[in-house]
Amino acid sequence: MTSPYFLGIDIGTQGARVVLIDAKGNLVASAEEEFRLSSESREEQSPAQWWEACVRSLQKVTDQAKVLVDIQLIRAVSVTSTSGTVIPLDKANNPLHNAIMYSDKRSAEEGKLCRQEAVKYNKEGYTGFNSSSGLSKMVWFVNNFPAKAARINKWIHAADFIIGKLSGQWAITDYTNVLKSGYDLEKNQWPEYLYKNLPLKSEWLPEVVASGTPIGTMEASLANQFGLNGNIQVVVGITDGCASQIASGAVNLGEWNTTIGTTLVIKGVTKHIIKDAEETLYNHRHPEGYWMPGGASNIGADWVKEFKEDIDFLNKEAGRLIPTNKLAYPLSQQGERFPFVAPQAKGFKPDNLHTAELFAANMEGVAYIERYAYDMIKKLSGEELKAVYTAGGGSNSDTWLKIRSNVLNVPVYKMKHVTGAVGAAILAASKTYFSSVIEAAQALTQIEKEIRPEASLVIQYEKNYRAFIQLLQEKGYIKNEVYA
Repeated sequence: MTSPYFLGIDIGTQGARVVLIDAKGNLVASAEEEFRLSSESREEQSPAQWWEACVRSLQKVTDQAKVLVDIQLIRAVSVTSTSGTVIPLDKANNPLHNAIMYSDKRSAEEGKLCRQEAVKYNKEGYTGFNSSSGLSKMVWFVNNFPAKAARINKWIHAADFIIGKLSGQWAITDYTNVLKSGYDLEKNQWPEYLYKNLPLKSEWLPEVVASGTPIGTMEASLANQFGLNGNIQVVVGITDGCASQIASGAVNLGEWNTTIGTTLVIKGVTKHIIKDAEETLYNHRHPEGYWMPGGASNIGADWVKEFKEDIDFLNKEAGRLIPTNKLAYPLSQQGERFPFVAPQAKGFKPDNLHTAELFAANMEGVAYIERYAYDMIKKLSGEELKAVYTAGGGSNSDTWLKIRSNVLNVPVYKMKHVTGAVGAAILAASKTYFSSVIEAAQALTQIEKEIRPEASLVIQYEKNYRAFIQLLQEKGYIKNEVYA
């Protein structure tokens, strides 16, 4: 039997990316295009420009692929995009306004109102609405553009727009995109307060299904344009963070993804929803019905840019120095939001460290924060951490991978392809060729590196970790010890 291929599309803040993978997760073709951004692009962007860039990138990918494989075997396509970005559509499914971006701060007051109403509705549920939430932006738009609001037929999210252009299906969205739009993921419904206490209408809100659900086939004119077969399944999409988690392979119970870019972002899979008193965690719904809790720290790899020396050299030197037994917390700006809330938190480091030693101590400090996050999650959920799948620029350091595996005392896996577009392609395959996203991720993700803890280092790092947590307590940054 001839193996199929799968398309993944990622519409990011700065550009569009399209990939084609085969049934073993190999990257067959890819293309990307940067958007023409203006000073207002953090507030609004043109969905039409997204689509134009998407079409050009799809054309490049199919042109590349057809000289290598039989593109008639492409079976499905899905889309990922930014969380919290929303678009009002008219009855003809045309945008009434530019996409209101997740990074638009104009709806701060509406965010407070949405949070207030959410707490009244269910203070135990998701109440973390602010200016980055889709719900806040919907309310802001209705308040500021009443004439346009009178013509709204449906509110959709960024990924939904591309799905609509591909399939002609405009009234369906997924579990992950609706979290910040007010959908109750526990009760599986749009709560009444959205249209009774806020200036929205129930008919504006789309149907919600699990990410990965096939909802139609590619429009015939598009399939013909790209030289594809007329039966390509269009699969409902997912948010960018969740797509990256899928691409990392962390989709089974007890598996977690840590992405270390500018900040440290943690996402995982649990049987039950996780709630913490400080609301540092949010919970997406897993395509198979589990939960995908996560949180984002203010610490990560931002501090690396402060070192002017050759980073490869510093990594090698740091590898000879670990464990340093020095406690550093390389927070570049004041304030922490996860895994603890401490607006007063400031970075610290020991005096008189030479450059490589400080570099190593900083990597260890980030690993201790990562460990604290997982210890907190374990305490709240009662579920074991089995493995960490990693991505982001921080995962390119072999020394850092070694530090983290030993601090966490679990295997750390770095995957070969971890982009959101690849995650979307895996999602496209999940219910069209495989039986689930779990089966698809197992088949389509490829481990590039596997790092396992070493007994002697685990013992030393356990001692240093506890000293680090004690120091954070003394500084008043955290209130409780959280040990696994």
